Amino acid sequence: QVQLVESGGGLVQPGGSLRLSCAASGFTFLSYTMKWYRQAPGKERELVATIRSAGISPSYADSVKGRFTISRDNRKNTVYLQMNSLKPEDTAVYYCHAYPALVGLKPYWGQGTQVTVSS
Repeated sequence: QVQLVESGGGLVQPGGSLRLSCAASGFTFLSYTMKWYRQAPGKERELVATIRSAGISPSYADSVKGRFTISRDNRKNTVYLQMNSLKPEDTAVYYCHAYPALVGLKPYWGQGTQVTVSS
């Protein structure tokens, strides 16, 4: 059974930090590029960060560049999103997404974890 289980969300004050985790199971983790998306109330889902299977050359949305860091541990089948200097506009549900790097594989989504930045 395929699972992407996010954790680490919560309430944090502006300027604070959170670390999100996404534990994958049921598929070949190394065959997937991993992404974090977020969706704020009333807004479209937005791509936040991407990391390829080898863990090199991550990319970020301009809105989080310099504040967020995506990483992955292929031994633990887990992808992380370190979020620093959080702002109220970072408030959203954050989703983990497994994007297939090989033809014929299916994409997968996690259930999401809420991040609220507020004083």
